[in-house]
Amino acid sequence: MDNRDLVKRQFGAHAENYVVSSDHATSDSLERLTAVVPFEPGWRALDIATGGGHTALAVARRVQSVVATDLTPEMLAAAEGFIRGQGQANVTFREADAQALPFAAAEFDLATCRIAPHHFPDCARFVREMARVLRPGGYAVLIDNTVPADPGAARHINAFEQLRDPSHHWAHTESDWLDFFAAAGLVVRHQERFRKARDFDDWTGMMGAPPAVKDQLRVMLLQAPAAAREALAPANVEGRLKFYLTEIMLLAQKPA
Repeated sequence: MDNRDLVKRQFGAHAENYVVSSDHATSDSLERLTAVVPFEPGWRALDIATGGGHTALAVARRVQSVVATDLTPEMLAAAEGFIRGQGQANVTFREADAQALPFAAAEFDLATCRIAPHHFPDCARFVREMARVLRPGGYAVLIDNTVPADPGAARHINAFEQLRDPSHHWAHTESDWLDFFAAAGLVVRHQERFRKARDFDDWTGMMGAPPAVKDQLRVMLLQAPAAAREALAPANVEGRLKFYLTEIMLLAQKPA
């Protein structure tokens, strides 16, 4: 099955979960995005793979207009309901593939994409598309899960993610992302890394993992190879299984 069809199926069935998800609605990375981007009130912005719409909403409060895109119609509808419910009227919604954006070159002052690219089959192409639709001097912001440079740890963590969500394609390393941005001609101006605590039951419940899959995921987490276990850092906290994912934020600029 085409990965885009998997994404539509998985996220279409669980769209509302992402609107109400505290991990997506409030996080260190979203707060930092709004802090480090040099917003101008006249900007036109693009939020790619908007999901529940939280990034689009945060950006819309600081610019003239936002176009929020997603591959999944149900997710777009959920995001629109959420954003309109917050009283924000300067966001429009459009179905779009992040790897083939339906916009002309140099249409936007800012392009954002948060916690989605690990679903994209070709992240290098996605970054090239982000760069293409930016005006000279415009900014791109990428926030996504990353994996350790150790190949075994990267494979284990990606397999762990894909078992929970079959539409997961690949979480890249930090150096991979820097290479993608450099190849697209984007100059990184700011870089941060975040450690995101996750509750195992909440995380598996987001995608409706059945009990047998949850059992497999628990084994993969608790019996992970050393490098993967160090990255995931599983622990029992007050009777609940917790672990960590690692996230990167890159703020880059298209040369004028």
